Amino acid sequence: MTPTDTATVLPARQTLPAEERHATELAFLAAHDTGPRPPGWRLTPRAVITFVCGSGGEPLVLPEHHDTLPDKLVVSPKFVGERALVERCVVTLAGERGLLLVGEPGTAKSMLSELLSAAVSGTSALTVQGTAGTTEDALRYGWNYALLLAQGPTPTALVDSPILAAMRAGRVARVEEITRCLPEVQDALVSILSDRRMSVPELAGTDDAQVAAAPGFTVIATANLRDRGVSEMSAALKRRFNFETVHPIADVDAETALVRRQAVAAVERAGAAFGVDDAVLDVLVTVFRDLRAGRSTEGWDVERPGTVMSTAEAVQVAVSLGVAAAYLPGADSLDLVPGHLLGVVRKDDPADHARLLGYWDGPVRRRAEDGSALWRRLWDLRENLR
Repeated sequence: MTPTDTATVLPARQTLPAEERHATELAFLAAHDTGPRPPGWRLTPRAVITFVCGSGGEPLVLPEHHDTLPDKLVVSPKFVGERALVERCVVTLAGERGLLLVGEPGTAKSMLSELLSAAVSGTSALTVQGTAGTTEDALRYGWNYALLLAQGPTPTALVDSPILAAMRAGRVARVEEITRCLPEVQDALVSILSDRRMSVPELAGTDDAQVAAAPGFTVIATANLRDRGVSEMSAALKRRFNFETVHPIADVDAETALVRRQAVAAVERAGAAFGVDDAVLDVLVTVFRDLRAGRSTEGWDVERPGTVMSTAEAVQVAVSLGVAAAYLPGADSLDLVPGHLLGVVRKDDPADHARLLGYWDGPVRRRAEDGSALWRRLWDLRENLR
């Protein structure tokens, strides 16, 4: 291969945005449900819910043949949670009201935001990542300073933020971790969500001094409950959003299936087959659920660690177990569980180490004494927690 050939080869991407990953489903649902749609929407509200929650294992059939689409398709569930929550989110967006998804870290708020944006607007890319360093320009606009110096403030020199780009196109904009932004930055959204237009004072006296939002524009923001004190939202901004709480997955089987599905996909992206036994995944998810709830499945009290034992963290541990099984011959997945759990609980509070040991001395020991071979092996691995 010549140097020129090498330069033209595009590298593979680790992950794809939802609109590309599920492009066939989105196109199929657009053709399947031709009912009324809110202005600017790619799908009907009913089809958006089906896209997020799935078709319940039943194949949907197109009313007429399309050359580029299958005649029938089972739509996969992508968000594991209450369908009623998704329905309320879709109704909020259809009413062009701001939607704020709140919840513990790792409850798939960002994933739900991405899925909704992709289904409604066809893109999830109009996103602002909130941090303590996020400036008001990220929510409003900036300038191409070379053009600004050459031409002065002109529409050509204006650089749209993701929010402004969404307003012009009538799409959904996303603001991740909004409470990590400073209050004065957050409040840039107040007038945008109220008036549905953005003023550009530098262009005063011209037709471009105000940008009006096209039909379909709205904002989905996310916030972690444990981060709400970082920069508390003003009452004025709160009133511009409908709040929806995304809870941890209630059903153990659903959570285990999700952990396995996402871990398999991640390990396959790492170039290997997933080789962790289902029994080990069951143990892993059980530990996370016990520590998260502060009570074991048998009803025994458990001291909860300060660290959030989220489903997302369980997925990362499962991925680590899968990669080790694939690339480190002889590695026993169950033997690795205590060390990875210790890595999770040590993130926030040093006292969580003692809480994890307490969990081993409680539910793990009692299950081992009840005769479970797997939990007996886990109990024997207690020394790995030191």
